[in-house]
Amino acid sequence: MKPWMRVALAMFAVGWGANQFSPLLLVYRRGGAVSESAVTMAFGAYALGLIPALLAVPIARRCGQVRTMRAVLALSAVASLILVVGGERIWALVLGRLLAGVASGAAFGPGTAWVKELSDGDAPGAGARRAAMALSVGFGGGPLVAGALAQWLSAPEVVPYLVHIGLTACVAPLVWNAPTGVTSATGHDEAGLRGLGAIFGHRGFRFQVAPTAPLVFGAATTSLAVLPALVPPHGPSVAASGGLAGLTLASGAAAQPLARRMSKRSHHAIRHWGLAAGTVGFLLGAVTIRLHDPVVLIPAAITLGACYGLLMVAGLSRVEALAAPNELAGAAAVFYCLSYLGFAAPYLVTAVGHWVPPAVPLICAACVVAALIPATALVRAPDSGSGPSAGRGRSVRRGTEGPAGTPTVRRESHPDPAWERKTSCA
Repeated sequence: MKPWMRVALAMFAVGWGANQFSPLLLVYRRGGAVSESAVTMAFGAYALGLIPALLAVPIARRCGQVRTMRAVLALSAVASLILVVGGERIWALVLGRLLAGVASGAAFGPGTAWVKELSDGDAPGAGARRAAMALSVGFGGGPLVAGALAQWLSAPEVVPYLVHIGLTACVAPLVWNAPTGVTSATGHDEAGLRGLGAIFGHRGFRFQVAPTAPLVFGAATTSLAVLPALVPPHGPSVAASGGLAGLTLASGAAAQPLARRMSKRSHHAIRHWGLAAGTVGFLLGAVTIRLHDPVVLIPAAITLGACYGLLMVAGLSRVEALAAPNELAGAAAVFYCLSYLGFAAPYLVTAVGHWVPPAVPLICAACVVAALIPATALVRAPDSGSGPSAGRGRSVRRGTEGPAGTPTVRRESHPDPAWERKTSCA
């Protein structure tokens, strides 16, 4: 097994545990022991736990990538164990979801950087696509299996979580002694912290990545939590809800290989197609609510899932292109934290729904997403290169014009001497 696959499997297992809760929302709501608002609060507690993603970068560098991922896998399993033991107690639901968020936040940023480091030598952007694929398959597999188990097996509040604990136990030995990346061996503890703020120095991140990052999970949670709650599927609703979540995230995973072809044309193409898919998806969601027809949930889930997948690859690829190697983990953590803002989508739709029909927020979201296509395309960032690999590991600026009016590219000094030696030998 290739080294990067071991890390990707760990991210897959954590992503599975993060999203297995989605189809079980109907189970807890029907049980009656927990109010609907309490269930929604438990779902959102996951987003609060994601905040430590910003703190996980220096911890991963100080403790090592392997030790950090071991602890993350253990914490993910403990979160599921609390959900098993707690049953329908609100404190257990909130605590379990909170710990699942902590595990996700601590895994995704450093894990993405680790996969990228182990993918050096492959095609540009391969690390970002592999990390995004691992997360998408985990995010999709968790609710798909959990929904089926909760629908047709007894103890629906227990069995799905036991499956995740077993999955984590199988994955842990594979990552237990996985090889570390070069940055882990040569970087400094301050490098991760530097990456948290350094990425905001790039206009391409501020005006192209940051505005679209919340749509990554904003589109996904709209399909996972908002639409099934407003238009419940017919038949075995719990399994159908899990299948809808699986379809959403499987569409995101299926769209990601297409991103490689799009990136050959322009690094803007992935983002533009993702925004276009989001515009269509939100409009289809509004049509679903207006007609109250569960059949329309299927195309809405596919397009919203494609938006999720394409914008995740677009964001991670751009971060990988802009950040220096020893700052990549921190920069990826910043991107994930911005994308986590999308978990507020169910709350926004619910809150605004008290005053306007629930389809209106989705129509407004479609208009905003559509406006982002020309708005982000108009940004001509000085640090923007011609492809996914432009600017990787260095700061690139347009300098003075050389002979025949050709702009020269000035490479600035990098704080990491190891990186300077590496680039000087290239």
